[in-house]
Amino acid sequence: MSENRTSDRLRQSVVALSAVLAVVGSFIGSGAAGGTPIQEAAGGALGADSTQLAPAGPAFSIWSVIYLGLIAYAIWQFLPRQTSSSRQRVLGYPIAVTLLLNSAWILSVQAGLLALSVVVIVVLLVALLFTFVRVVRTRRDGQGVVQSIVVDGTVGLYLGWVCVATAANITAALTAGGFDGFGGAPEVWGVAIVVVTAALGIALAAWDSGRLAPTASLVWGLAWVAVSRLTGELLSPPVAVAAVIAASALVVATVVLRIAHLRKR
Repeated sequence: MSENRTSDRLRQSVVALSAVLAVVGSFIGSGAAGGTPIQEAAGGALGADSTQLAPAGPAFSIWSVIYLGLIAYAIWQFLPRQTSSSRQRVLGYPIAVTLLLNSAWILSVQAGLLALSVVVIVVLLVALLFTFVRVVRTRRDGQGVVQSIVVDGTVGLYLGWVCVATAANITAALTAGGFDGFGGAPEVWGVAIVVVTAALGIALAAWDSGRLAPTASLVWGLAWVAVSRLTGELLSPPVAVAAVIAASALVVATVVLRIAHLRKR
């Protein structure tokens, strides 16, 4: 029992420390703590008008919701009932890894290492997919609204947004590196990446019975890509239309899958 208790306390401490580091990183990434805002770092490669897939500035406000959820999780996991919870034993360290990777991504962008930031965010996406699989597999009926929001909702939002961020980051790195799309029009590549991103979202919805959180942040990101391509300096109606259609298709698919799942219960 004492060994389990020590192990649980260690896990909780690692999660809490990782959350603190992630929050500090977010302040640096926003420019509030003396760092360069992400959209201006790396020569502006991740700015709202840098590539076809760059979302408008307000899109990044979703990080406030995600960080709030992660902080809530870091605190909530210390509750007596959660200390020895088998679910938290499964989820704690994977969530901590995603927090540390997120901090590493911010640091790599701040340092202007765009290629490295792609590697980090892809690893972060894989880590979040791994974590989300565990979230879904350990979910139990009657687990309570608070746990559903703090755990399932937070990880889902986190994953959905990182899907969009990964697409934008890869596009930014390729553009900064001089990739010309093999001679293809930028709009064609933009539309193709939007379609791939939406397809990933629909695949997630199909696998997790239409859970709303990943779809919500994916749709949020795609919507702001559309806004940016219609109102920003880098205008691209084809990409904007594709983003709107993709977001709409994702919403419809998720709702249909969710209803079908509920009817089977």
